[in-house]
Amino acid sequence: MTSVLGVHGIGNFGYLRRGGSVQGAAELLSAEWGAQLAGVPSADDFDVTVAFYAHCLHRGTSQGEAGDPSALEPGAQQLLVDWVDLLRPGMTNPQGPRTARARQAAEWLTRTFGRSSRVFAIAFCREVHTYLASPGSPRREAARRVVADAIAEHRPDVIVAHSLGSVVAYEALWAHPEHDVELLVTIGSPLAMAGVVAPRLIPATDIGGRPPRVRRWRNAADVGDIIAIPRSGLRDRFAGVEDDTEVVIGSWDFHTAGAYLRTKEVVNLIRSVSG
Repeated sequence: MTSVLGVHGIGNFGYLRRGGSVQGAAELLSAEWGAQLAGVPSADDFDVTVAFYAHCLHRGTSQGEAGDPSALEPGAQQLLVDWVDLLRPGMTNPQGPRTARARQAAEWLTRTFGRSSRVFAIAFCREVHTYLASPGSPRREAARRVVADAIAEHRPDVIVAHSLGSVVAYEALWAHPEHDVELLVTIGSPLAMAGVVAPRLIPATDIGGRPPRVRRWRNAADVGDIIAIPRSGLRDRFAGVEDDTEVVIGSWDFHTAGAYLRTKEVVNLIRSVSG
């Protein structure tokens, strides 16, 4: 049986409320990821555990903040503006006040992708900014430590890291290279996002590399995933990425972990651990 360690993305703090504890949250997520993978034909031999780190980055969300860019910290507002400018260069007025440009960016997302994309964008920018804002922040180190401890405990054959989880896993694997990992699979990853994520990674390099003691690294992204930018994938930015697999997970479900895990392409990537 293949041992799989999942590293989740944004928007998972609710599992802590449902599970009653960090361990309970991890168990709920592990069961969901396992069920998603098991739904793919011939994918019933994965032993899945998810490292839960959402509590490390949670800072509270007041009622009414979900779709309001003005509720974001200035750094998170700038992240929203820079991200949308990657999706549509020149969309925002570079001379305007930051909050106004953030609102403009959020409105473009709403017009282009619907209301749900706006709510998602605010959550994404809040959590990503919380993680990346300070290189030595306790929150950043705590999230990395959760992943490193899970690797030490479970000794997985494969790490599957989704969205922001790919950033946390990448940094954890560099910061804590105590154990060999046969295969890293990143899905819906923003690691190569120029000006937003890539220049803030630790270690900081012009061209990133496969983390030490990771034997193979493969990447997959949906053709319409607005987080997996640039569309060309990770190989141009990170040495050691074998391939960028293009998948189609749905017009309205272009980024969720479950949608990725239900694809035969991602299942085949996980299976390639011994290839």
